[in-house]
Amino acid sequence: MYIPEYFKMETDFIYKCIEENPFSLLVSEIQGNLSATHIPLLLSKDKQSLIGHFAKPNPQKESLGKEVLCIFSGPHCYISPSWYETDRAVPTWNFTAVHVKGILNIVEDPNLIHDSLLTLVNRFESKDSSYKMDHVDTKYIEGLKKGIVPFEIRITSIEGKAKLSQNHSEERKKKVISELELLPGENEKAIAKLMKDELTKGS
Repeated sequence: MYIPEYFKMETDFIYKCIEENPFSLLVSEIQGNLSATHIPLLLSKDKQSLIGHFAKPNPQKESLGKEVLCIFSGPHCYISPSWYETDRAVPTWNFTAVHVKGILNIVEDPNLIHDSLLTLVNRFESKDSSYKMDHVDTKYIEGLKKGIVPFEIRITSIEGKAKLSQNHSEERKKKVISELELLPGENEKAIAKLMKDELTKGS
């Protein structure tokens, strides 16, 4: 990913982006062709790997032992040059994105498989949800496990880009934030908040 220095994410922000935007695009090469799966991935507690699982028929399970690329996309939105104080400007797009590369390994230990599935459920179920995986019939869960291929991706490189108008003046950033806050979309409001955080950090 092309990352100018002023758009480079700090490590803590990278991990935060992965945790807040776990629905990833996992890309790998299979027999000379690129293949991709849209899939939730979670960062391990030691931040050294990603965990997830494929449906058993998914051909990407053949990526065992190979390097894969996982793309995490955060909020993004269009930035209009009409919001600037000058007409010498062009449209652009503000966004956050993280790229993680790593080696994919299949998880075969039954205890690790169960723990990884439990971690996924606990991450996405609300705290007051009535659903508890450990309360579901054991035979039913074991049957479902036969239809998936759990995996771990050992991280080899990680990088993040936060394009939040850092290359513009503080006055211009404030104008962009004000315009974004007037728009109804969640992406626009999320980018406005991130831009505000950047301004606060730089002050």
